[in-house]
Amino acid sequence: MDYQPFEVSGAERNGPWVIACDHATNTVPPFVNGGSLDLPAGDMGRHIAYDVGIKGVSLALGALLNAPVICSNFSRLVIDPNRGEDDPTLLMKLYDGTIIPANRHADEAEKTRRLEACYRPYHAALKALMDERTAPVLLTLHSFTPQLAGRPKRPWHVGVLHASDTRLSDPLLDLLRQNEALCVGRNQPYGGHLPGDTIDKHAITQGRHNTLVEIRNDLIQTETQQSEWAKRLAPVLQDALRITLQKEA
Repeated sequence: MDYQPFEVSGAERNGPWVIACDHATNTVPPFVNGGSLDLPAGDMGRHIAYDVGIKGVSLALGALLNAPVICSNFSRLVIDPNRGEDDPTLLMKLYDGTIIPANRHADEAEKTRRLEACYRPYHAALKALMDERTAPVLLTLHSFTPQLAGRPKRPWHVGVLHASDTRLSDPLLDLLRQNEALCVGRNQPYGGHLPGDTIDKHAITQGRHNTLVEIRNDLIQTETQQSEWAKRLAPVLQDALRITLQKEA
């Protein structure tokens, strides 16, 4: 079977939401160093290679929101789809203290090859999903590690990230914080905007509603946990969108 850099689930769903899972898998395509980044399995199984657990959340949430879900099918270490094409971290050679052997000598030609084979087809497919809807709402889902090497532990269970457009993220944060059992961060564990990232490309530049949700990956290790988080998020997201649209009516 020919390699496909993305998969779309529920393309026929016609709700307003479109879900993008940028870092869904740790796949290394066969044309990249013979299908290996020369990292041990332990490193390929952790957060530096993909967003652990988030694909399951994305697929479950897509079903609940009647939303198509697009998932990348290449490791973020092959090339990172949640970066602008001119971002210096687009093709990482060192991540969280780990050298990426197959990337050490990757030149501009190799970067362009990976852009053409992985990154650009993924974004073209996401653009098509957005463009075929009248008023699409972009939700991107990620997970984060509880602790980076040599850094403090991260207390947040979930974070809502945004750039200057907070129309949807503000009510989403308010609703999530009503659950006193959750530690909810605004623009945690990272800032919510990188020029040319997925939300910038497909929502901000077109004035579309958008938000990014990050879940700590130790909370979504199993299918049951992933399903539970999808069930937790779905009504909150729907309420946040309803509040946002009511304010604009």
